[in-house]
Amino acid sequence: MVYSKILQRIRSEKTNYRKRKIMLMGKRDFITVNVTNENTQVQILKPEIAGDKVMASAHSRFLLKDGWKGSRKNIPASYLTGYMAGKKALSKGVTDAILYSGTRRYTDRMAAALKGVVDAGVNVPVDEEAFPADERIMGEHLKVKNDVSNVKSKIDSEVKA
Repeated sequence: MVYSKILQRIRSEKTNYRKRKIMLMGKRDFITVNVTNENTQVQILKPEIAGDKVMASAHSRFLLKDGWKGSRKNIPASYLTGYMAGKKALSKGVTDAILYSGTRRYTDRMAAALKGVVDAGVNVPVDEEAFPADERIMGEHLKVKNDVSNVKSKIDSEVKA
């Protein structure tokens, strides 16, 4: 019996190489959303031979300087983080991208971040029914209320497309 070595990223369930190969054959920029225990991170990457190049990135810590109170991983924070990444990507010349979830499940927070990227102006092939309701994106279901539209206008003034 011959032993075949399994790659470390497969063993640790970090990379689904079959899914990644299909995504890379399309030669399009891709969006990754990572929701951790405290924050949300959205990156827009360009696949290259030497490795993926980060075109734009946004982290939910930027919300703190805009007066954000409460969680930085909830649906409104994910939406604003995606919006910030989308605006940065437009300023770098990215016009369309696809979502790459890797081994992670598609969640409402991921959908909210994707809606933020779409609202920023990046063309992403996605159905509108996949996004959370507007009441949830504006944070009306939360105890700690934040003005999402105010933070969104601050992002528009900070990042010029």
